[in-house]
Amino acid sequence: MKGFAAVVCLAAAFVAPVPAAHAEPPGDPLSWLGRIASASRQLNYSGTFIYQTGRQSETSRIAHMVDASGEHERLEVLDGSPREVIRSNSEVRCVLPEQKVVIIDESADRRAFPARIPASFSGLAEHYRISKGKVGRVAGYETQLIVLEPRDELRYGHLFWAELQSGLLLKARMVDEGGEMIEQFTFSEVKIGSVDRESLSPRYRKDGDWRVVNTRGSEVRKEDAGWVLAEALPGFTLSSVVRRPLGAGRGEVVHMVFSDGLASVSVFIEPLGGHEHGVETGAQASGSINIYKRPVNGHLVTALGEVPRLAVQRLGDAIRPAP
Repeated sequence: MKGFAAVVCLAAAFVAPVPAAHAEPPGDPLSWLGRIASASRQLNYSGTFIYQTGRQSETSRIAHMVDASGEHERLEVLDGSPREVIRSNSEVRCVLPEQKVVIIDESADRRAFPARIPASFSGLAEHYRISKGKVGRVAGYETQLIVLEPRDELRYGHLFWAELQSGLLLKARMVDEGGEMIEQFTFSEVKIGSVDRESLSPRYRKDGDWRVVNTRGSEVRKEDAGWVLAEALPGFTLSSVVRRPLGAGRGEVVHMVFSDGLASVSVFIEPLGGHEHGVETGAQASGSINIYKRPVNGHLVTALGEVPRLAVQRLGDAIRPAP
């Protein structure tokens, strides 16, 4: 899976209710972030959006509904190999019909568009200068621009265009220190309100020889991760630790997530099993994601995230086995 397809397999937890659809728009930018965070999770909407990074672009169709049983969503990537993501509350099923594979995952921390703002964002002002921009139009709707400018070199800048009446995020752009676009999500058309339940139904019939891969792990206490940071990364705190089995006789991978409330870095720690030679290490990049790998005590540490290379490298270099 490439580009946005690597992002859409993340799930979301239930969050606070959204304000009334026709409430008076707030004046301060922090209140706008609250509306954006709630609207994407608690409104019914459907539409088509375009994901861009570098010269690569992908078009996806999304349908989102909230009912008495919780939050439900279907996303279909329309370009390239067919891919479909079906979400029911925190469970996500990524369907790859050409490979006849279904990947099951679960996560409480979602970053898929349009849910780019986390439910808990109160600490963002410590790491970003937050301001209101101009009112403009996106996909035929009037929108308010909210700008998040990073206070240091460890995170990127963000621009969010939210629909004036509902607060639904219609466009999101991530930029580097020079203001150049790193990635962008934009609705080309969107309907806010009633959603046909049929649009949430899976498109691909699971008949024949399909393989189901369950990647859900076991969440453990942070103090039981077995690994620690020798030096903290300013603004980033450990938000979750999950252990996942790698297969028979291969041990398990430890997945640690560090976040500043908006940007996040995943650190994967897996045993090398005596295969240190030939393992590619150092800094790499894949689209908007920076990656850094290094061997530590017979394990491969991989830090990756939509943050500057400096951030993933500092985190990767600071990981140590717990005393």
